[in-house]
Amino acid sequence: MKENTAPPLLKLLLDIGPLAVFFATFRFGRTLLEMPAIYDLLEPLTGAEALAGQGGPLFVATAFFMVAILVALGVSWWLTRLIPRMTLVTAVMVAVFGGLTLWLQDETFIKMKPTIVYCIFSAILGFGLLRGRSYLKTLMGMAMPLDDAGWMKFTRRWVAFFIGMALLNEAVWRSQPTEVWVTFKTFGALPLTFIFLAFQWPLLKRHMIEKG
Repeated sequence: MKENTAPPLLKLLLDIGPLAVFFATFRFGRTLLEMPAIYDLLEPLTGAEALAGQGGPLFVATAFFMVAILVALGVSWWLTRLIPRMTLVTAVMVAVFGGLTLWLQDETFIKMKPTIVYCIFSAILGFGLLRGRSYLKTLMGMAMPLDDAGWMKFTRRWVAFFIGMALLNEAVWRSQPTEVWVTFKTFGALPLTFIFLAFQWPLLKRHMIEKG
């Protein structure tokens, strides 16, 4: 599968869109459950008791999140005929862990999903490093012309970042109320990623290969 070459703004919107849907439907979960069409759709999946309980809004948000991810993938394919590999992995994890959340009426699965995704990404990149290769170069080499040493350093830092984010997600969902975790997932992870990338600029600048 080819790597996505969608415009950066479009890619950002496709990444943020499902998160925005997740946050909004969680915040208005109780109101949405008062709508017969939505309640009747979810009740066979989770049961009336689960929807009436404290986790009801999260179950609503999980269902909408799964649909939003699929819509984002469809829009990406329709506009570019390409689907980013990392987005595809995330979508599969959302489908699996979101489905388990609804089927077993257990919030733990959707809360652990980011941890699993981060661990998968760090494991894939780490495996490449053990083989003396940077899989990031394979994905992004055309967009960022770095020398080999730069790609290896950049990859090691991404591995560390993904591990740190996995640990942070675990710490937040295990120690904080669901409302705090949802806010962190929506408004915390992406800004932390941008901050991480900003701190990589000196490394990228040192190892950038001049074109022409």
